[in-house]
Amino acid sequence: MILTTSARAHAYLALRTQILSHIDAESALGMDLPTLEVSVGQVVEQGVREQRLYLNRTEQRALTREIVDDMVRLGPLQPLMDDPSVNDIMVNGPNCIYVERRGKLERTDHHFRDAEHLMNLAQRIASAVGRRIDEASPMVDARLPDGSRVNIIAPPLALDGACISIRKFARQAPDLDGLADYGSLSAAMVAFLKVAARARLNMLISGGTGAGKTTLLNALSHHISPDERIVTIEDAAELRLQQPHVIRLETRPPSLEGRGEVTQRELLKNALRMRPDRILLGEVRGIEAFDMLQAMNTGHDGSLSTLHANSPDDALLRLENMLNIGAVSMSSSLIRRQIASALDLLVQIERCADGVRRITNISEIIAGVDDVTCRSLFIYQRDQSGQGHYRCVRRELVCQEKLLVAGLHDACHAALNTPAAPESADTIAAPFDKALQHELV
Repeated sequence: MILTTSARAHAYLALRTQILSHIDAESALGMDLPTLEVSVGQVVEQGVREQRLYLNRTEQRALTREIVDDMVRLGPLQPLMDDPSVNDIMVNGPNCIYVERRGKLERTDHHFRDAEHLMNLAQRIASAVGRRIDEASPMVDARLPDGSRVNIIAPPLALDGACISIRKFARQAPDLDGLADYGSLSAAMVAFLKVAARARLNMLISGGTGAGKTTLLNALSHHISPDERIVTIEDAAELRLQQPHVIRLETRPPSLEGRGEVTQRELLKNALRMRPDRILLGEVRGIEAFDMLQAMNTGHDGSLSTLHANSPDDALLRLENMLNIGAVSMSSSLIRRQIASALDLLVQIERCADGVRRITNISEIIAGVDDVTCRSLFIYQRDQSGQGHYRCVRRELVCQEKLLVAGLHDACHAALNTPAAPESADTIAAPFDKALQHELV
């Protein structure tokens, strides 16, 4: 049966509607994915014969995948979720879908059939985590089964149709060496951060939205000793720690009646009663900053957290503002002393113009007479030709005592005294790894 393009598209949609009407949705949800694909494939084959519509095997398999994706997966977004090169998916209404690849935004050819198709997917995502998305509750944060973060905002707030933003959860979180291969930091910085994590230095990772703060936090966590008890606190659980003794806590938003909310601060206070060796706070954004610094000062060395800021100085300013909210009875000078006493290092990461996420500064937190400052240890800078370079600008640390207690002083010294122009990454990493292995024996 030969059809025009328009008639073929109409027949294709009619076939799809007919197939869906023959599938028991409740039974389908109880099947595993391979069994469901086989069952839907049989219905597709039967429907093609009945409608006398010519679809070759490849087209039939594509239709089967499309139907299965609509039923139990993410519909038109599923191929993008399966694409390892895609980091973020941004749906701006039913006919406009963007992705981020290698730090750059690009528009895709994927689309939804109509606004109702898009809204059905949004409601399915929300209901899977016990939330709802409709005119009465048009905004929701959720998490997919694989850990990816989702934000949905629907009409009437979104004027051009529902908007879905997905931050994909990497199947394999890279370690520090993997990040160095991507150009995110130098081998000398890798060696230094490995030492800092094992020596239980308190670190704050700062950067803008999408700069890679959580990825770096995951990478640093690989170098925490497996015999430590770790408590993680996040708004949306993204950290994937390899250690055997990890307790994962997640905040809870309020119900539609405004009850039942559990904040990061409440979880942090509870975590202190759980005998943690380290606390990893996904992101500090409010008065929980005060409790986090208190924890760092009371026997929980090696704790890590992230913060939104565009530079190390901005990060300290934001942190001080948060502490002013959480500790109203403390003077500014006392708050700054608390910051300097609790934090050892501040790591700044940025998404650069070329799309690469780079650590642009590693600083030590130094207490002044009435102030607290960042003193750079490593920086990333560009020369007049635009070529970027990583450079170590300081050779000694103030926090020598923690390094000596951990037996990692020499390894840290080796990392901070790297030749300025090594021949290759291998020539950098070798002496550091040797020193580190020697001191960890």
